[in-house]
Amino acid sequence: MTDLSGLFAPERVVVIGATDREGSVGRALLENLSTFEGEILPVNPNRETVLGEQCYPGIDAVPDTSSSDLAVVAVPASGVVDVVRQIADADLKNVVVITAGFSESGDRGRQREQELIEVAEEYDLNLVGPNCVGLICTVSGLNVTFAQGRPPAGNISLMSQSGAFIAAVLGWAAQHGVGFRHVVSLGNEAVLDEVDFIAEWGDDPDTDVILAYLEDVDDGQRFIETAREVTKHTPIVVIKSGRTEAGAEAAASHTGSIAGSDEAYTAGLHQAGTLRAMNIQEVFDFGQVLAGQPLLDHDEVAIITNGGGPGVLTADAIGESRLTIADFGDEVSADLAELLPEEADVTNPLDIIGDADLARFRQTLDIVLGADTVGGAVVLSVPTALFDFEELADALGDLQKRHEKPVVACLMGGEEANHAADILETYGIPNYFDPARAVPGLAALAEYRDVTERAYESPAEFDVDHERASRILAEAVDRDVEYLGVEAMDLLDAYGIPTPAGGLAESAADAEAIAAEIDGPVVMKIVSPDIIHKSDMGGVEVGVPIEEVQDTYQSIHERATDHEPDATVIGVRVEELVDPDESTETIVGAKRDAQFGHLVMFGLGGIFVQIFEDTSFRVAPVSDREARDMTAEIQAAPMLRGARGRTPADLDAVVETIQRVSQLVTDYPAITELDVNPLVVSPDGVHAVDLRLTVDSEELLSGY
Repeated sequence: MTDLSGLFAPERVVVIGATDREGSVGRALLENLSTFEGEILPVNPNRETVLGEQCYPGIDAVPDTSSSDLAVVAVPASGVVDVVRQIADADLKNVVVITAGFSESGDRGRQREQELIEVAEEYDLNLVGPNCVGLICTVSGLNVTFAQGRPPAGNISLMSQSGAFIAAVLGWAAQHGVGFRHVVSLGNEAVLDEVDFIAEWGDDPDTDVILAYLEDVDDGQRFIETAREVTKHTPIVVIKSGRTEAGAEAAASHTGSIAGSDEAYTAGLHQAGTLRAMNIQEVFDFGQVLAGQPLLDHDEVAIITNGGGPGVLTADAIGESRLTIADFGDEVSADLAELLPEEADVTNPLDIIGDADLARFRQTLDIVLGADTVGGAVVLSVPTALFDFEELADALGDLQKRHEKPVVACLMGGEEANHAADILETYGIPNYFDPARAVPGLAALAEYRDVTERAYESPAEFDVDHERASRILAEAVDRDVEYLGVEAMDLLDAYGIPTPAGGLAESAADAEAIAAEIDGPVVMKIVSPDIIHKSDMGGVEVGVPIEEVQDTYQSIHERATDHEPDATVIGVRVEELVDPDESTETIVGAKRDAQFGHLVMFGLGGIFVQIFEDTSFRVAPVSDREARDMTAEIQAAPMLRGARGRTPADLDAVVETIQRVSQLVTDYPAITELDVNPLVVSPDGVHAVDLRLTVDSEELLSGY
């Protein structure tokens, strides 16, 4: 792993492009470095001094340069590559390129960035940027940014692909007392990206939480593998912008049309063990509570308040979350009844009445936090003349430490509440004015607990017929088509996925011969690479008796040519009718995503798949546990488990099928979309009744 510590703890900082000109980036960098504990070395051929410091005409004039130095580049884009090469020649390994004008600015910029990458790779540089705001390490006072605001020191490290996000956050953090250890503006990520900093901060014992604003992930598989290791001990909270981006306007499969880019990110971030925030406020709410509070042992929480209204609002928020309201139990309720006034209802939410003083608050909290049925608590208070908010804050902090259970507070008021919040901060207890923010914070502690308890396992490797599968896919290349349908059902058979008995008929006589080998009525489907939706044009007949097979073959064939005169018709597939008792039609599919690779889908299938879109996604390869979780996440899961007296479906067979499809698309990346729909699930197993897939013929050909 690359060691990035030199970026955050340099002995000296060399600023190339330093200047004392008002309103310039070079001046802002020097002014922000005023808190740096080490030496600052300005470089500018047009200045002898800058802000009272000796200025050097070039890198080669700076004395005793070494790999322990950090170079910050703020020169015009046309000169950046040459300057970075000079930096490398001077044995500096850590570089921050502030300058814009690279891949974000057209063909010339992209070429310039490629040249920068080549220099960085040649000299093995740790390079941040270009087109970034810079970075901060509060421990050493290092601030090589041109942004305003100095965040206080803390145990949260923040990275962002948006420089504007960093610039906005710094001032906000200073105002609200949110402390950071490291802050990095990633810029164009020409060399170092979000994965490098996740790995670096994951090894940093003083970074308790990692926050990330992401617009894109270049290598999704690398992100998952790295973050999965880090999140075992350090929580990562991600806000991903662009959630509504369309995924597949011209998709040929159901999976392709449903699986947009955000489904891939949602699945990938989940499998990486990260917590996803849906807005900026949540990013910092989650970060603060994860950095300051222990995890919830269980999801049952208490609400303690001196005002009924806020308690009801909190209960509503809990009802909309994964958390539940704890049952105190008889013994705890009896203790509370003895302590509280008769008019107090000793149930949860617990309203200790508006005349509560500090002693009542303290004793109540002690009893409630001591209850085994309570995993954590939301404490709410409106100001009264009977106690001091700052004393209440101290009491909360003391009791939270004593019971070692997470507590979040809603001390609702003005200046008095602000002073109390400062005290709570010293205990790591976040304070919110709105209970709707407090409850998601507690829920984040439960979600991250699940991450730490999650057992990761390697995907199964099934014994499959690669030679047969490759031969079937090669036929697509031979026929110069990208779409394959039921003529490729043997591909599923090669991967051990049960399919109905049957075969491809190229004539009416062939169809009758195949049907004769099948006991009972058959299903007949048109086979044409040019007809994707067979049912829509009458290309599927179900329950055809043997005596009608030849006539049905002719009629299906005629409908196909009438519907699409120029279509290539390969024939008609004749297969066993699969209609077991208590069956459910599901879908297993896959779509190749540009960032994460193949995204595997499971859900309610058949003709309703795009109506209800009752689906779950994972990034391939998918393990047994992940596949099993997918079957539980859809709304139709009770149908599979045996709701309302139904016999439970063979979920083990479903889970195995999901894994086998995952292995198929992992083995053959040239498969761009795939649907097994319907996958008929019954108590006795599964049958893949239909198939459609698209392949990248050129990529497939290059693989042989």
